[in-house]
Amino acid sequence: MKKVAMFIAFQGFRDEEYTEPKKILEAAGIKVDTVSTAKGQAKGKFRALAQVDKVIDEINPADYDALALVGGPGALEHLDNQKVYAIFKKAEGLGKLIGAICIAPVVLAHAGLLKNKKATVWPDGSGELEKAGAEYTGAEVEIDGKIITASGPIPARAYGRALMEALK
Repeated sequence: MKKVAMFIAFQGFRDEEYTEPKKILEAAGIKVDTVSTAKGQAKGKFRALAQVDKVIDEINPADYDALALVGGPGALEHLDNQKVYAIFKKAEGLGKLIGAICIAPVVLAHAGLLKNKKATVWPDGSGELEKAGAEYTGAEVEIDGKIITASGPIPARAYGRALMEALK
């Protein structure tokens, strides 16, 4: 069984950027572990609640086929840090699939994973991607090798399908 670690902010993840891809992945028989900075019930920007399976310190990228970052107002506050960068850099080194949606591709940019890659992000983050050497495309979903980025809640389903297809 394929496994995905989906990283969310404990407070303020974007509801549909978590729920839609998770539904699509699970419907395809892929196990999704919800990862955050604390255990318990994480709260989305609107009404979504998510049971956290693991905290960031418990994640070994070797145990997963893909790692994905969920956007929302809490994403940069909770996930834009050295611990998360190290996990995603290790995942890249292991050849794992990496995804990020909405503002979360900024985390990949700060981790140095988007240099010379085509990527998209919520428009507010485009400058950070370009500063990190990415080619910002403005597309709803962008796939460059093993990195899949999406620009926000509207393409959440298309992003989920892109992750699922890449894991087949």
